[in-house]
Amino acid sequence: MSSALPVPAPTDRDSADQDFAENAVADSDGPKGSPAAGAALAPPALLERLAAVEGMGPGRRRLVVLLPQLGDFDSLEYAQALASALPQLEAAGIALLAIGIGNQESLERFCAFTGFPKERLLVDPEPQLHQALGLYGGLRQVGGPWPNLLLMCAGIGSPGTLAEVLRGYTGDRSAPQRIADDETIQAGPLPPIQGSFFARAGGSGFLRPFELATVRLQNMAEVLGHWRTYVPRDDFLTQRGGTFLLEADDSLLYSHIDQGILGFSATMARPLSFLDPWLG
Repeated sequence: MSSALPVPAPTDRDSADQDFAENAVADSDGPKGSPAAGAALAPPALLERLAAVEGMGPGRRRLVVLLPQLGDFDSLEYAQALASALPQLEAAGIALLAIGIGNQESLERFCAFTGFPKERLLVDPEPQLHQALGLYGGLRQVGGPWPNLLLMCAGIGSPGTLAEVLRGYTGDRSAPQRIADDETIQAGPLPPIQGSFFARAGGSGFLRPFELATVRLQNMAEVLGHWRTYVPRDDFLTQRGGTFLLEADDSLLYSHIDQGILGFSATMARPLSFLDPWLG
């Protein structure tokens, strides 16, 4: 007899989320005052929020990222990738804004660790905008947020998570190198690791075995060492995020709705590759 827990059947909201999950609307050279014919307008709840943020109104392209809790694996890893790409975004005229779950203390620690600019991050104590946009709230099956989070880490109600965890250990020749050969990384209880260790073990110029797992262990050690700073409340541990790229006329160029842990991009080997058509 199997002891596996049943996965809840999809709800109407789940189906709607899936329909909305991967939108790509063609770029347009049409008038900037209104969406081009056939272009989908960005969700009203998102536009309403952006209207209250200086520099995020219509008239320029905008990349808006809804992060889970700031102490989430996805939040730190995504922010680190975005921080590295900030010069390219600025050169392309794309304004960046992230909105995560936390408070001002969370924001300060998160930005200091990830290098994400504080002026480009907003925090909400509850995921009201996430919910208004229909983002996946995560597994809600038994015992509250912690048991459900652990089940999601095991791949239940979180498609792709186990494969992505495995990729962190096995490496990926299609993904870029994460740790420079002359870099020293401190990952949790492990002794300091020289980047040259990964070069000796697997080479250079691509994601080597255990390299991404080491980066994630470093992220985890940071969060667990300052848990209540990053996660003031445990209520929303399973909440997932989403990505929205808006044209200057408020039409939607691209969107991705996270379906599970370590699923903040449709192409995790190169999580920002969706931006390639607009970075030139």
